[in-house]
Amino acid sequence: MIPNVLTIAGFDPSGGAGVLADIKTFAALRCYGVAALSASTVQNTQGVGALMPVQPDFLAAQIDALFADIQIAAVKIGMLGTIANIEAVAQRLAVHKPAYVVLDPVMRASSGDTLATEDLAAALIHYLAPLTALVTPNLAEAAKLAQDQVPASIEQMRAIAAKLCRAGFSAVLVKGGHLAGAESVDILCAGNIERVFAAPRIATKNTHGTGCTLSSAIAAGLANDLPLATAIEAAKAYVSASLAGADKLNVGQGSGPLHHFSGLW
Repeated sequence: MIPNVLTIAGFDPSGGAGVLADIKTFAALRCYGVAALSASTVQNTQGVGALMPVQPDFLAAQIDALFADIQIAAVKIGMLGTIANIEAVAQRLAVHKPAYVVLDPVMRASSGDTLATEDLAAALIHYLAPLTALVTPNLAEAAKLAQDQVPASIEQMRAIAAKLCRAGFSAVLVKGGHLAGAESVDILCAGNIERVFAAPRIATKNTHGTGCTLSSAIAAGLANDLPLATAIEAAKAYVSASLAGADKLNVGQGSGPLHHFSGLW
């Protein structure tokens, strides 16, 4: 049976990030994707022009409608935009109790533009940490969540991952894609377990939506009954392939999207 995976995230009209990237990722990895929209943006490959969050009661109603009708195997959470939306999502997921929740704590776009109307870090920990199977912050997001300095080394990534586990997350994958080096290195901390995931760095300017794609790919792996570490390893391989094929696309004048179907066409 093909699993159904829900993304709760924002809408990027250029298709590189947010729910459109998530749905493409789910489809490429043999899942059926459904979506609850948290916000709309005015956005293209060159940046974000405006953000319009959905009202929390409307977001909650979307989530309830999907769970009432569809068997959801896993949930990916992306940009939520407001504390009220974080609280609404947490309330509904606490009721529906999906087996797996993967949280990508998006607060800024890869362009550096803000994707939040307020400081969300404390609310993400308070409301969503108890519900998540995995949180996938990049270096800046990890620092924001941990109220710490941005990690500048593998050892600092290890320390901040452990700190976020102590803050309430059951498992943390700190992504080191913004560090220098020939490899992109991520650190998983899950209780007493630590694992390093490394992949060759791909030379391309088309990296828009990399974080959305990775977290969605992990959710798809969990929905397909892969153990967490295996799901992360498979997701990193998928992202690497999507980056390697990204230059075949000609989308926009800025940082373009990944080629989510590089293995298919």
